[in-house]
Amino acid sequence: MSDEIKRGLKSPLRRKLLAGMAAIPALSLLPRPTLADVPATSAVNTTGLAVTDTEVTVGILHSVTGTMAISETGSVEAEKLAIEQINATGGVLGRKIKFIQEDGASDWPTFAEKAKKLLVNDKCAAVMGCWTSASRKAVLPVFEQYNGMLYYPTFYEGLEQSKNVIYTGQEATQQIIAGLDWVNKTKGAKTFYLLGSDYIWPRTSNKIARKHIEGHLQGAKVVGEEYFPLGSTQFNSVINKIKLTKPDVIYAIIVGGSNVAFYKQLKAAGIDLSKQTLLTISVTEDEIDGIGGENIAGAYACMKYFESLDNANNKAFVPAFQKMWGAKTVIGDVTQAAYLGPWLWKLTVEKAGSFDIDKVAAASPGVEFKGAPEGYVRIHENHHLWSKTRVGRAKLDGQYELIYETADLVEPDPFPKGYQ
Repeated sequence: MSDEIKRGLKSPLRRKLLAGMAAIPALSLLPRPTLADVPATSAVNTTGLAVTDTEVTVGILHSVTGTMAISETGSVEAEKLAIEQINATGGVLGRKIKFIQEDGASDWPTFAEKAKKLLVNDKCAAVMGCWTSASRKAVLPVFEQYNGMLYYPTFYEGLEQSKNVIYTGQEATQQIIAGLDWVNKTKGAKTFYLLGSDYIWPRTSNKIARKHIEGHLQGAKVVGEEYFPLGSTQFNSVINKIKLTKPDVIYAIIVGGSNVAFYKQLKAAGIDLSKQTLLTISVTEDEIDGIGGENIAGAYACMKYFESLDNANNKAFVPAFQKMWGAKTVIGDVTQAAYLGPWLWKLTVEKAGSFDIDKVAAASPGVEFKGAPEGYVRIHENHHLWSKTRVGRAKLDGQYELIYETADLVEPDPFPKGYQ
């Protein structure tokens, strides 16, 4: 692993996987159940899940080692914060949440192995986990075979729907297509150079992006497309091609620790992101923490959440998160989406009146979380979330400045016509 990535992963802002009490924001000041309100375990757990009269066990499955740790550490932190807050307000159906954490170690077979352990051995009532589409694809057959429930927090390519997954991040129509429309309209962009890490999400996302650019943006075209193995640190060759091609937009879907090397090498090569438009759908504030704001300032990101969002929910969430994990901790899009998982699961279980997976799956459509840091969200019948699309611009301080957002929630459509 390169020294650049090691420095990113060992950033002081990442050394905070410590337990701690969080301030409880106003959104979680809910009525506490009395003993009389707590339903009998036999009534709410008919399928042998890890539910007792006082506790319910869930799983946390993310990479805290390997190249994806720079991205997934924040998800772990957010899920633990949500669990802490839920427990402080009475738990779920009167039961405190206990969690078992496993490390996917940035390795897809390991994710599948750990998912099976959490469902079969630990009998977790739900699992909050994964980041890459490769890890999600690896665990999906496990969740479907053993009938578990996964809350998946990452923006992704869509083209999937499962009874056993709640997708709390955005799919392609809410992020990829919306972002390309924005940059075409506001920047007059016509030529695009597509970059990505070499696995299913970037390749499928860029396939969708190419179809949209060449089929829906008048006069637009793709002038280059390249992929790099996870953990790659050498980008000088493609950067030279970009300098020669001079695309209107560098469209970057590089993930994990590779971002540290990529953006530093862009700057070293003299590419000024205040002049050269770069649009990313993969770099959140968590990655900027390792990249350094000075190396990415000026870049645009299309996501649904930025730490700088000015709303009451977020003003409660950010201090609570930083109280638990450190005053200098940053919060990115996927971290926020991971925070939604435990809350949406709690609300759905209480709507269903049961921890049973089939009942939770059936009760999920229509569940709304009014306390989401991004703003109000609601689960669609297709198990994705209604949410807003936003564009931010990276600043020197490592934050994204909000420059655009949709007026209304965008309906999720994981199978957009013409993009499959």
